[in-house]
Amino acid sequence: MRELRIQREDWPVRGVFSISRGSRTGIEVVVAEVVEGGCGGRGECHPYARYGETAAGVEETLIGLKDRVAAGLDCAELQEILPPGAARNALDCALWDFRAKKEGTPAWRLAGIANPPRPALCALTISVDRPERMAEKAREHSGQALLKVKLAGEGDVERMRAVREAAPDARLIIDANEAWTETHYREYAQEMAAMGVEMIEQPLPAGRDRVLRELARPAALMADESCHDRSSLPLLEGRYDVVNIKLDKTGGLTEAILLAEAAREKGFRIMIGSMLGTSLAMAPAMLLSGFAEFVDLDGPLLLAKDRENPLRFENSHIHPPDPALWG
Repeated sequence: MRELRIQREDWPVRGVFSISRGSRTGIEVVVAEVVEGGCGGRGECHPYARYGETAAGVEETLIGLKDRVAAGLDCAELQEILPPGAARNALDCALWDFRAKKEGTPAWRLAGIANPPRPALCALTISVDRPERMAEKAREHSGQALLKVKLAGEGDVERMRAVREAAPDARLIIDANEAWTETHYREYAQEMAAMGVEMIEQPLPAGRDRVLRELARPAALMADESCHDRSSLPLLEGRYDVVNIKLDKTGGLTEAILLAEAAREKGFRIMIGSMLGTSLAMAPAMLLSGFAEFVDLDGPLLLAKDRENPLRFENSHIHPPDPALWG
């Protein structure tokens, strides 16, 4: 009989990770594991307060599904039982991993993806801080091909000037995490583009971003907090050029694949992103790298330690997971 095991885990951050909403020195994740006989599959989620989630709440939700898992719950049924979010993500990814290991078939093939994931250029994130501290971090990582810079509103032009000077050859994307106002956008967007910023992620708060339809777009705009699953797409048309697909928002790989397909059909470009997490959280998302123009799965690099059989980061690229990790 199948068993669902649930584990809450704490993972320290390397130093401090800061965005517009605050700073953290550690994260709490929830791991779901589906086990039958000698076969087991795992999935990791990061419950996120921005969406009203807690590790305790996710754990409670998953405990409530133990009998359904024992009875043979599959990914299709799970979509009907749980809404998008962290709890569904952990279990959905565990079910994919379990099936891959049980059938001896790679998860990408089970998902009907045409080609196996390949090494992909991966953004490296710089936390928001004082300009001089951000310049120091940018200089430290100036050899990275693509930097993603977290911003916070007031003072962002100065922050970006410091980063650009410290890393003159890096490609740049920025993420305001909903911290800008319309006034900020009007003042900053052109200057950011002049510094070579290719993309501005979620400048305005979700639910208050309709005005983006009317504003000039010197750099591509990407929806993150405004994009969760396929139901988000109609509201994003005309406001954004790119969608950031995160498994903790879609509720797992199953919906993420469908969202990626639907987004491409509507003409959106795609980033595959993540919350902070270990390599186990990033591994399923690597299956979607073939859909994506941008990959932002550097979460393990922002932690002080990682899991066994971790993802490999090399020369600005992230490599597909070893099956011993996932899939």
